[in-house]
Amino acid sequence: MAGLTEAETRAEIDRQLAAAGWSVQHGRDLNLAESLGVALREDRAGAGYADYMLYVDGKVCGTLEAKREGASLAAAAGQTARYAKSDLPHAQRWVPADKPLPFLFEATNNEVRFRDERDPKPRSRPLYHVHTPKALKSWLEAKDSLRQRLQSLPALDTAGLWNCQIEAINGIEDSLKADKPRALVQMATGAGKTYTAVNLVYRLAHFARIGRVLFLVDRSNLAANAKDEFEQFVIPHDGRKFTQLYNVDVLGPAGMADATKVVVSTIQRLYAQLVGEALDEEAEEHSGFEAEASAVSQTPRLVAYNSALPIDAFDLIIIDECHRSIYNLWRQALDYFDAFLVGLTATPTKRALGFFGKNLVSEYTHERAVADQVNVGYDIYRIRTKLTERGNEIDAGTAVEIRDRLTKQTRLEVLDEQEEWAAPQLDRSVLAPNQLREVIKAFKGQCLKACFHNRSWHGERMEWVPKTLVFAKDDDHCDRIVDLVREVFAEGNAFCQKITYKLGRRESEEAIKAFRADSQFRIAVTVDMVSTGTDIRPLECLLFLRDVKSPAYYEQMKGRGTRVISREELRKVTPDAPGKSRFVLVDCVGVTEGDKTETCSLERKPSISTTQLMLQIARGDRHSDTFRTLGNRLIRLDSQLDEQQAKGLEALTGKPLKAIASELILATSDDRLLEAAKAQAGTKAPTDKQIQQAFKPKADALAQPFHKPEVRERLEQLRRSTDQLIDDEPDELLGAGYDKEKAQGLITNWQQFIADHQDELAAIKLIYEQPRQSRHLSHEQIQSLADAIGQPPYNLAPLEVWKAYEQLERSKVKGVPDKELLTNLVSLVRFSTGLADTLEPFQKLVDTRFHTWLNQHSTEFTEDQLALLHKIKDQIAQSAEMTLDDLDFTPFTQDGGLLKAQSLFGSALEPLITTLNQELIA
Repeated sequence: MAGLTEAETRAEIDRQLAAAGWSVQHGRDLNLAESLGVALREDRAGAGYADYMLYVDGKVCGTLEAKREGASLAAAAGQTARYAKSDLPHAQRWVPADKPLPFLFEATNNEVRFRDERDPKPRSRPLYHVHTPKALKSWLEAKDSLRQRLQSLPALDTAGLWNCQIEAINGIEDSLKADKPRALVQMATGAGKTYTAVNLVYRLAHFARIGRVLFLVDRSNLAANAKDEFEQFVIPHDGRKFTQLYNVDVLGPAGMADATKVVVSTIQRLYAQLVGEALDEEAEEHSGFEAEASAVSQTPRLVAYNSALPIDAFDLIIIDECHRSIYNLWRQALDYFDAFLVGLTATPTKRALGFFGKNLVSEYTHERAVADQVNVGYDIYRIRTKLTERGNEIDAGTAVEIRDRLTKQTRLEVLDEQEEWAAPQLDRSVLAPNQLREVIKAFKGQCLKACFHNRSWHGERMEWVPKTLVFAKDDDHCDRIVDLVREVFAEGNAFCQKITYKLGRRESEEAIKAFRADSQFRIAVTVDMVSTGTDIRPLECLLFLRDVKSPAYYEQMKGRGTRVISREELRKVTPDAPGKSRFVLVDCVGVTEGDKTETCSLERKPSISTTQLMLQIARGDRHSDTFRTLGNRLIRLDSQLDEQQAKGLEALTGKPLKAIASELILATSDDRLLEAAKAQAGTKAPTDKQIQQAFKPKADALAQPFHKPEVRERLEQLRRSTDQLIDDEPDELLGAGYDKEKAQGLITNWQQFIADHQDELAAIKLIYEQPRQSRHLSHEQIQSLADAIGQPPYNLAPLEVWKAYEQLERSKVKGVPDKELLTNLVSLVRFSTGLADTLEPFQKLVDTRFHTWLNQHSTEFTEDQLALLHKIKDQIAQSAEMTLDDLDFTPFTQDGGLLKAQSLFGSALEPLITTLNQELIA
């Protein structure tokens, strides 16, 4: 279908100009006093006629060139440039006659492009709509453009700022100076994103005279927190507060006052004001991360021009959390404004990077934050129950309670048929009070004892339960958890409370404040109100009673525990706490086992003691995992040392323990290891062997302090007085096992071993290269394989690898070996190299194949022959191979050995053994 003609396009542009507050006039109807802004059509400009000449307050300031629908506006930029430099007889100008008019537009009925000729490097940019005359007047009265003023920002005063905050502010300002429309900052949770943003806004307001700034928060309760941050900000070398110079307001139903410099809002409230709809108050109470899973299927929120909230309302929009709904659901609401966009996030996704034009101006990872002691790391404690993982079956004829979801009224019913429910139905369509009770009992009786054994205990009662945040599935789940926590811990209402939107906004905010400061309030239960942005530094436990699918949201939830706090501040609410050196993530639903974790526990070798790690390094272990794990242990230790202990240790090592630990953590970050290996190996995908080779020179330098016995001894003495041992052993109620990260690390290490040694070990080489009829392994080859994988840097035990596979790929693992047989390595190799679809004990595999072979064999064996065949089968299962010589040893000699076997099978004996080797092992 043909597009609009130029005349039809101009009619549409007339409507756009009028909507923005311009009076559209023709030459003979000229009246520059009619309104602040006049768009004069077909006005003479030099030798030609401009489609629209723009007048503000009676003086000409720019031009707009109209083109038919679909025309290239980039090509029209030359025309507007000529008109901007043309003589304009009798017209008053905002700029001298020897300078071009500043504001140049090109437009069709559905496209607008604009540039300001006063910019250092004038560059056209797309607009949703034309600007208002009021905005252009304010820009003209400023004499120079915002982009020009940005070039003169003074050097940042770094006093009181962390390095990550300095990097972020400088990165954003460099991006703004380069006129990049969007910039993304990654800052680990707890690194002070909001404080960084306030610093930035002050500098832009004071030194660049930026207009209004919009600060978008994730939820309504975070708006008050952001406003507080602006109000508490003290201007460097001035002493006044930010709000003594600039007005900061939370966006309300009445909109924005002209004098407001910073507007704080949720994206939901902003959109409601933009489209003129009443706001669903509850909509902005929930995190955008929570909506991620469904945002893809939702229709993006469309916008239309609103003269009450024009495109020039903001010069800068700071998005405090860049979750997926920002660039999916609400994208048009952001594209609407002619403003720089700056995103702040701890968890940048590929889609977020794409939305911000891959302009990642600052990157501060969780590993760096732990090394800098801006964050603390974490340990994982796993709680499992039968009902949690497997669901249940209830026999027909059983009397059960049925509860109405809305009224919560219960009634008794007798099941007329067997009822089965699966784990995902738990706390949704099925309530299992005893499951919840067992989990909470395990948290109290096992987890707290194992993870916080050095606190004040009176028998089985812990005097000060660490501040704990529980994540529940919904508000009803919260209520049931609160009741059971109070019951299991034998405490009153003050001990455990819920913090959800159902309390009401004021009450929930008061509850958050109380949880921070009230020493009696030990456990809080929430759905998502405290899951992002909320700062509760004394938290030492996060207990997940709900799964989370979004990796970004999961990172945000974990971030509630990463906040650092001084020992003195922590003891105000937890008097017996020695300090916060880590938090414990208690996983009751498998949340750590989904494929989503961005930040990982730095513990790569949790089963090896700190003393052993130091000895391994002193003896020559140069694997990055060893150094990373030791770095994690030492950064925790440093946070617990007093000044005298720290100085005494520094005298031994020559540098502060924090510096040593930070070097270990940062040098072994995945990014740095990969970058070094790529440079050395000249490949984009280096193997672990190449990574470790590239790391070795750095490892040799990092190992120097640990060569001294006195350093190792002193560190161990200090550790014993401060460190804690985490015991994750299961009891009869728990079924605890590997957490996801530990299991994945074992499998990655195992697969890397196979990749690194497939050409070196005959055992693996046979499996990879030999034809099926020749695929069998000798006992010696298997022993060689076992010896190799048990050595550094792999340090693997086959049974542990097997259990890791069971943890991660449960449906493919058909049992775990009940004893350590070397031949189980065959099953592991076959499964991990894709030669087998399932992983099952070698003995079971051999038994299955043996019975299959017997059933397919047309010969009917005698009882004595069958007895010998079973012994041959058992020998193959034990040693992965059977030879004629084996018949001269136990257990065959008990029944006559080789002579007896030859009498039973004659000349068919040797071919029969060969066949069994092939059939039972291949």
